[in-house]
Amino acid sequence: MTTTEQQAPRKVGLVGVGLMGHGIASNIVKHGHQLTVLEHAGNQPIDGLLKAGATSVKDVAALAAQVDVLILCVTGTPQVEAVMLGDKGALTALRPGTVVIDCSTAVPASTAKVAEAVGAKGGRFIDAPMTRTAKEAAEGRLNLLVGGDAEVLASCLPLLRCFAENVTHVGGIGAGHAMKLLHNFVSLGTVALLCEAAACAQRAGVAPDVFVDVLAKGGGNGVALERVKPKLLTGSTDSLKFSMANAKKDLGYYNDMAEQSSSSHGIAQAVDALLTRGVEKFGPDRMVLDLVEALR
Repeated sequence: MTTTEQQAPRKVGLVGVGLMGHGIASNIVKHGHQLTVLEHAGNQPIDGLLKAGATSVKDVAALAAQVDVLILCVTGTPQVEAVMLGDKGALTALRPGTVVIDCSTAVPASTAKVAEAVGAKGGRFIDAPMTRTAKEAAEGRLNLLVGGDAEVLASCLPLLRCFAENVTHVGGIGAGHAMKLLHNFVSLGTVALLCEAAACAQRAGVAPDVFVDVLAKGGGNGVALERVKPKLLTGSTDSLKFSMANAKKDLGYYNDMAEQSSSSHGIAQAVDALLTRGVEKFGPDRMVLDLVEALR
């Protein structure tokens, strides 16, 4: 962090200490901010965070009442709306001037609604969904795609730099979430394509190591292949810890966005159909890379 980006410690609240949120939380604490997390059954273990100086509360309104910045890192739009707009949600106790940063993957139309509600309470809002994986979250090297006012982003940038390597201002409110859906369609779509091709390769008698080697030396090389490769060669899914349920959720959001803008989305629908097959065969909690087995 450069001197110009240094900032006095802030009171930060975090809702959602899952695989991504835990890495965000640990880096916020590491950089000296006062972090309070919401206790929730879906969290990763938070004992290490508490030992490092974080605190926890059981009520989201109580959390909102005591922080300057509220970060959301939850599954999707229903969870964001429940946290913010529910009868006992954050907006019931949000203080004027509080900045809400939504790092979730959400529907842009809902993002606009939540941002408007935050503004009506005197707060400020940016959407800042993430790309990369839990590994980069733990390392403080996420990519953030930000939608919202440039001045609000500038005021939050030192905090965001605690856990992000690249911060891109995409546009106004909701633009970050729109870009995240575009990104995930491309990245997950490419992974699904490789999984389908790998399944066909196995039926055609092409060895997995040969399949990977030929693609790596040609037009099939890239990040997606590097993520699929361990699954094909060793059976490991550690390179992409992303469930089929989350992938289906993101593709559903993308298809909704495309339909609302009358954009072509035939390929996205096909990817969603592949994920549906995977969920039907293995259940929602299996990893996206397990599509290889689902499509054999």
